[in-house]
Order: sequence, then C-alpha cells, then structure tokens
Amino acid sequence: MTTNTLRSVQFSENLSGTPSHSLIHNIDGYGFQRPEGFDFDSYEEFMSSYLTILAKRSARWTSIVRRRGTVSKSAKVKRFCRKGIPAEHRPMVWMNVSGAAQKMRENPGLYAQILKADYDPRLVETVSMDINRTFPENIYFAVSRDRNSLQRPLFNVLVAIGHKNSKVEYCQGMNFVVALMLLVMKNEEKAFWLMDTLINNILPDYYNPDMTAIKVEQEVLGELVRLRDPELHSKIERLEVPWCLVGIKWFLCLFADVLPTETVLRIWDCLFYEGPKILLRVAVTIILINKDKFMRCTNFSEATTVLRNIINDSKSVMDCHAFIQKIFTEPKSFPRAKIKKLRKECITKIR
Repeated sequence: MTTNTLRSVQFSENLSGTPSHSLIHNIDGYGFQRPEGFDFDSYEEFMSSYLTILAKRSARWTSIVRRRGTVSKSAKVKRFCRKGIPAEHRPMVWMNVSGAAQKMRENPGLYAQILKADYDPRLVETVSMDINRTFPENIYFAVSRDRNSLQRPLFNVLVAIGHKNSKVEYCQGMNFVVALMLLVMKNEEKAFWLMDTLINNILPDYYNPDMTAIKVEQEVLGELVRLRDPELHSKIERLEVPWCLVGIKWFLCLFADVLPTETVLRIWDCLFYEGPKILLRVAVTIILINKDKFMRCTNFSEATTVLRNIINDSKSVMDCHAFIQKIFTEPKSFPRAKIKKLRKECITKIR
C-alpha cells in the first residue's frame, strides 16, 4: 500500500455550471470545444425554441423548490425530471431523487477521511493514466496548473470510489461519468456520493470486474430491437455486429462520451430518478432513429462507422428536448416485468 494524502479542491466561482447558449462561440457552457464541422445553423434553430422551454421549466422548478425547500420522489417530480431539470436546480435534484443526499447526510466527513487513507498503488496508477485521457477537448480537464482545472478533483473522486468500493474495480468509462458529474455538481464530495449511489444502488453490478450486468443489458437491447423492429434487427444480425459492440460504450460511460452534453444531462435527469431502464430506452431509440443508415450498410465496417458517427448527427441528437420525447415514444411500452424477464433469459447467453 502507499500513502496518498489527497486534499479536496475548492471550486472556482468561474466554473458556473450554467450552460452558456452562445450560438457562435467555439466553447460551450460546460467547457467543451465544439467539434469541427459543428452545425451552427441547426443549433441556432434548436436554441431559438429551446430557450423558451428552459425558461418555462425553470419557473416551474423554482416554484416547487421555493414551496418545499427541497424535492423528493413523486409523480409530479418524475414528470418534471422527464421534461428536464434546469441547470441551477440540477445538482440538488440529482442528489435528492437518487438517494445520494441521504447517504451524504448519514456519513458526515467520510469523504474527507477517505482522502487521507492508504491506497493501493495499482489503483492510483490506473486512475492517473486515465486523467489526461478524460475529455481532453474540455478546457476544465485540459492538462493545466490553472486553478480552474478539474483534474485533481477527478483524480480524488475516482480513487476514493475505488478505495471505498473494493469489489468494484475501476474501469474506463467511470472517468467520463465522474468528470461530467463534477462539471454539473461543482462539488467534489457531492460528486463522490452521487457516483457511489450510482454504482451501488442505481446500476448495481454494472462496474463489477466481470461486467455481467452490462453484458446482459446488451443482449436485452438486441431483444428489444427485435421486438420493436424485426427488419432492423435482422439487418444488424446479417452485418454480424454483436450487440456488445453496439452498446457497451454507451452503457459504460452512460452516453457521456457519445452524445452532446445537454442531451446526456437530460438523460441523466431521468436516470437518477428511474434507473437503468432509461439507458435501454435511449439505446433502442438511437438504433431505431438510425434505421435508414443501418439498412444502407453492406458490411460490418460500414455499420460500425454509423455507430461512431452518432454524435455528429446533429438533427437526431442535438435537439435534446425532442430526443427525450422520442425515448418515451419510439421504443413503445417498457414494462418492468418484461425487462426483468428478458434479463433472466439473456443471462444464460453470456455464461
């Protein structure tokens, strides 16, 4: 073991966490450089209507928060989460509906204690290697000694998670999830408890060494596509694209390194309330809305190119509001009993 006394980092006021919706700036409100060839015309068209939606949602959420002082699970809050949580309320809502706030209250000072612990040097080495690979296109995670850099908080949270959850080995994907949490939460300790709740309560077994749960979800994804669109399922099967290749990155990083940031955050608004079924809805929807592209593919290579280029398809994923509406309509009914049955059937395929 090695002694690594870490220190919690105070977040600069310059990291507001509120997305700037500048239509011409090459850096978005979360610090991400817009990709080459970014479709500013489509973005401007989307934002012209979305800003009005954001203003209405903000007023309604502010009314709830002002009246109750906090939020807890209810049919109304679930509906509001599906319609989007305003940036100014997102940290508090995520913490409360996920159960992370309660964990944090029940364990005062634990994160600070963990930062002073002795760590497995292998964990430290593995996490260290991934820090510079995490969102290098983001100004807050670029290699820098700038006080606004989030590399140290990212390292702290990842090592602390690995130390507290010894049965859950650190794996690539966690770094992108925690990094985006830090951009939203603007608080190291809250990001730690949110991630701890995610891996232990919301997505148990997703990040276990054998990754059984994620492998099962890939098979379930294939079955859901087959039930919803047999023609598309048959085409993907003929192209010999395994379902684990289709969605494993999506599920590991919870779409954080796959879809536009605001779209990911809208997905997470639902995920922290409703759980893993949301990830299946998103994955099925992505495949369904890209049906024409898959149907034009003639080989495995072309199909994988379609999958890689999903983030560049501005029309289908940039409009986060329309996309979230689609995840609750395109896949149709998703009864929990049906998903549970499919998981039970699919687990035999991976053993």
